[in-house]
Amino acid sequence: MARILVVDDEVGIRELLSEILYDEGHTVELAENAAQARAARLRTRPDLVLLDIWMPDTDGVSLLKEWASQGLLDMPVIMMSGHATIDTAVEATRIGAMDFLEKPITLQRLLKTIAAGLARGRGPSPAVTIGATPAPLLEDELDPPAPAVLSAEMPATSNGQLGSISLDQPLREARDAFERIYFEYHLVRENHSMTRVSERTGLERTHLYRKLKQLGIESARKRST
Repeated sequence: MARILVVDDEVGIRELLSEILYDEGHTVELAENAAQARAARLRTRPDLVLLDIWMPDTDGVSLLKEWASQGLLDMPVIMMSGHATIDTAVEATRIGAMDFLEKPITLQRLLKTIAAGLARGRGPSPAVTIGATPAPLLEDELDPPAPAVLSAEMPATSNGQLGSISLDQPLREARDAFERIYFEYHLVRENHSMTRVSERTGLERTHLYRKLKQLGIESARKRST
């Protein structure tokens, strides 16, 4: 599961992308302009950014240049636009964007591009010179995945259980079971205060309500007196 920052001034696009990414198991941060994107970038250090080109305050290409010049372009950035020219897309790629998605974005293209970006992972963080074409990562330069080591110290037991969660079920069902336990724990801990649960879990209230509904968790209960 990755933390993905979606930057787009259109609320419909943000909500659509967040729903798709949540369904894929990712954690999503949303920003409607460059100022919010800067704050979210520093606060959460996302694994990948979906960045719209045309925004009212600072356009996506300018924000991309800013991150590159400050050494903050250490995560894959995928540009999005429904009106960008080929020259704009080429410029964004030259600055350091990993790819470009043209709106309306098809689901298959979106998921494929995000998977490629996450597989590429984070790049080096030193500042780069604007105008220089970034050198492609060689296969040998990518960090090899750490091997999975099974030992008696792992929490999974020999009967395929992780606590009350069966590890023999499909991944999506196992993930839902874990998330159900996770959110129920925080609801009880915070006395069902959605504001505090939102802060604890890092989800905006709208997405928190949607997630609880999806998991079949009652979000508003009478507090005991």
